[in-house]
Amino acid sequence: MMKTMSRAMAVTFVVSTLLLSFSAEASAARLKDLASIKGIRHNQLIGYGLVVGLNGTGDKQGTGFTVQSLVNMMERMGIHVDKKDVTVKNVAAVMVTTKIPPFARIGNKIDVVVSSVGDAKSLLGGTLLLTPLRGVDRKVYALAQGPLCVGGFTAGGAAGGGVTKNHPTVARISRGATIEREIPVSLQDKHELIITLNNPDFTTAIRVRNAINESLGQALATTSDSGTLKLNISEDFQNRVVQMIATIENLEVTPDSVARVVLNEKTGTVVIGENVRISTVAVAHGSLSIQIKERALVSQPSPFAPSPPEGTGAGQFQLKDGPVMAPGGQTVVSPDSDVSVQEEKSRLLLVPGGNTIGGLVRALNAIGVSPRDLITIFQCIKAAGALQAELEII
Repeated sequence: MMKTMSRAMAVTFVVSTLLLSFSAEASAARLKDLASIKGIRHNQLIGYGLVVGLNGTGDKQGTGFTVQSLVNMMERMGIHVDKKDVTVKNVAAVMVTTKIPPFARIGNKIDVVVSSVGDAKSLLGGTLLLTPLRGVDRKVYALAQGPLCVGGFTAGGAAGGGVTKNHPTVARISRGATIEREIPVSLQDKHELIITLNNPDFTTAIRVRNAINESLGQALATTSDSGTLKLNISEDFQNRVVQMIATIENLEVTPDSVARVVLNEKTGTVVIGENVRISTVAVAHGSLSIQIKERALVSQPSPFAPSPPEGTGAGQFQLKDGPVMAPGGQTVVSPDSDVSVQEEKSRLLLVPGGNTIGGLVRALNAIGVSPRDLITIFQCIKAAGALQAELEII
């Protein structure tokens, strides 16, 4: 009885708590959280640089690209250095990444992430040298430089042991890059805007269209497909495109979605969507346990063990009504296996069809299984055609 109750509580913890985030009707969300405007987005930048000033935790001597980069930098500064003579341990080769936001202007500061590409142990205390950051078109859009903030450390001893906190080979420079080239994005002289939904859905697209047209008082928005809407810019908003966007992005729309059950067998997590429905089915779930125990039986004869009877050879022999013996006082080890099979008995339970997720959860809790067993049950219910939802396993 206690076992069934504990299983039911486990299912309740994983599944029933999801009801707290759902109401009888789905909650409305702002349009800015459901969609984005085509062309207004971040762009990724990347660059290769050097971090100096490390306390012996940089790339090792055999890291060729680090040494070559250091020699090339010294050459550009007018200092000739032979590559064979470079044995520094205070330099590390890194990749610098960042995202340039839309409408960013020359002189704006952005954060950068610095990641080691060699075998450096830590970037703690290092300084990133001037690094150009390029886009996919190979043009330089920003320059990064400055001291690193690691947020962790590593310490080791001569014997090889050590302590590491967080991830010391990845660092961040707050406002460490300066934008030197702008990405052209303009809202002037536009006659239409393209709105793309984050999760394409026909019902959601229609709701967004209706909300925009009702708010603007004109039929300016039209749907192209399940994930795209076209918003015509009327003469009234021709010089007030920003105000128009600010008006529609705060509109509240109730999104719709496909009924879906997500199963993660690695962690035993089950997530059930709000619109999931199940037809009436009968479910019986049991488990089969097979346990095999291996042990060794050791027979240790006395020091003056008798010799084997004549004609039995020099191998093992057995005395009358006695254990297996070995000549010369040798120890005999014989294996022994103990196999037990236990099958859990489970009754056939009726799971009635439900019209709400609450009814579904109560029906599943009545079975009294663990979340990991629930994954198998959902797969079987789907195979039986009684689950009106998509089953996604990750």
